[in-house]
Amino acid sequence: MRGDVPRIVVAAASSGAGKTTLTAGLVAALRAGGLRVQPYKVGPDYIDPGFLTLAAGRPAENLDTWLVPRERLSTLFAETAADADIAVIEGVMGLYDGGPGGVSSTAEIAEMLGAPVVLVIDAKAMGTSAAAMALGFRAFDPAVRIAGVLLNRVGSPGHEDMLREGMERIGMPVLGVVPRDADIVLPERHLGLTPVTEAEAGETVRRMGELAARTMDLAAIRRAAASATPLTEIAGIDPSGTEEKDSVSGNAWTASTSANVLLPEEMRAESPGRGLKIGVARDEAFSFYYPAGLAVLEELGAKLVSFSPLRDHALPEVDGLLFGGGFPEMFAGALAANEPMRAAVRTAAEAGMPIYAECGGYMYLMDRLVDFAGKAYPMCGVFPSEAVMRKKLQAIGYVTARLTMDGPLGKAGTELHGHTFHFSEERTEHPKRPIMVAKQRGGVTYAAGQQCHRAFGSYLHIHFAGCPDAARRFLNECRKPAY
Repeated sequence: MRGDVPRIVVAAASSGAGKTTLTAGLVAALRAGGLRVQPYKVGPDYIDPGFLTLAAGRPAENLDTWLVPRERLSTLFAETAADADIAVIEGVMGLYDGGPGGVSSTAEIAEMLGAPVVLVIDAKAMGTSAAAMALGFRAFDPAVRIAGVLLNRVGSPGHEDMLREGMERIGMPVLGVVPRDADIVLPERHLGLTPVTEAEAGETVRRMGELAARTMDLAAIRRAAASATPLTEIAGIDPSGTEEKDSVSGNAWTASTSANVLLPEEMRAESPGRGLKIGVARDEAFSFYYPAGLAVLEELGAKLVSFSPLRDHALPEVDGLLFGGGFPEMFAGALAANEPMRAAVRTAAEAGMPIYAECGGYMYLMDRLVDFAGKAYPMCGVFPSEAVMRKKLQAIGYVTARLTMDGPLGKAGTELHGHTFHFSEERTEHPKRPIMVAKQRGGVTYAAGQQCHRAFGSYLHIHFAGCPDAARRFLNECRKPAY
């Protein structure tokens, strides 16, 4: 492993400041300059990493200390960045925003990785006060090193002069000035940005890169990244546990890691998935997966086989199925029209094939899905319930889920860290729930999910790198004979 991999965190004062646009542009510009760039996204988000992946030409990984324990997350970073010339990390919300106690905030990740921060400030309605904001962010936590600012949505040369004068007054380097009329807008809808799987985003990302090359001081940003604390000096990162690689595949279904570094020491000699094939639903409707989470299944010996519930009419020859989150509500008509696939999934479940479904995948396995217009569509019919889309967000945030019965992810009493984010409401008379969920904020608890045959589904999102025991349990279930 190279212990000195340069790295930079792109943070912001708040959500909506333009972080994703500027980070993707920075990644694209650095790549266009001949660098191998490894991108990351702080937090549980699935959509922003798609733009970073497109910009870098290699999978973006998530850095989240709630979903993945801090010590394992450090190793994940060190391994996936091992062959990169520079790592660029997009923050989440505002710099200091995160879960309870600041868990998985951008500031926590920056401090954990010894990475300097570039602070994006939306200067559209601000002058010299932008310097006061930057000063406050710099002073709030001395352990977080702010290397400079990117001034976004600047209206005119006069506006820029005013902003620069304020930053000079506090000794804050200006690493870029992006004009208000840049005219690069990423498409959005109810869960945030529209995923790259549904949009022709290549041209947009290319333009982002050109904008970054024109408006950012790339040389200064690279110097700041090179000033990061060597990973060999950071507690919790063991350079002997990773190996530098010649290249990393851009295929999201190929593990981006090697040497079983995502597994606890005691699991590294195990291969419960050897000889098993796991079908992974992947298309425009189902795209929410963590690359490192899938890599855990591969490290445990399983072969992942992708298929499309939208276009394929039969399941591949597999021993188990994964249905990730996504936007089934936007493709409800096409999913419903593919009756052979729906029937195949239902038949597989009734035959006892282990199935794990998260959020959008859970909705697909229900009896019906009711879209925003109130139209109902038949789904797979594995779980006796219906998902009804609502205009108001139904759940968001980090949770702890305790299994209340034995199932494909573990024995009763097992606790999993996860997160929820959905606009649909579940309607069901199902009397028994397989998990008890506790919100990390507010202390609210509630029963959730369903388990029928050997199929488990809920609105919970988990990361297998953070709960490898659940991955091992799932593969062991897949090895058992069907009914």
